[in-house]
Amino acid sequence: MEKSPRVTHIAWGRMEVEGLQGGKDFKLYPGGGREWDWTEHGTRHDPGIQPGDVQELLDHGCTVVVLSRGMELRLKTMPATLQALRDAGVEVHVAETTEAVALYNRLAETERVGGLFHSTC
Repeated sequence: MEKSPRVTHIAWGRMEVEGLQGGKDFKLYPGGGREWDWTEHGTRHDPGIQPGDVQELLDHGCTVVVLSRGMELRLKTMPATLQALRDAGVEVHVAETTEAVALYNRLAETERVGGLFHSTC
């Protein structure tokens, strides 16, 4: 089973991930990840994470997804995004970023976990 890369450091505006260059926001999944570019699907703090943002996680075979809300809980998640994940049979967790990273790292030990992480507000 391909493992999801661990987040090795999280601070305001900066994340470090195994095997990847450091950055601000990340999209992670079994076998890899990349910086999360909000402009790809028109993501904004409100209405939040778009269904298109999670499709790549589904394409990589995630069975569990962790969505971060930002350090100040300003990032929302659209109801349609949560529904798309549930419809795909994926377990979903939504949490403040540092909590989301801790949960993701624990799940990465045994699950095909993916995540979207926002390291600022």
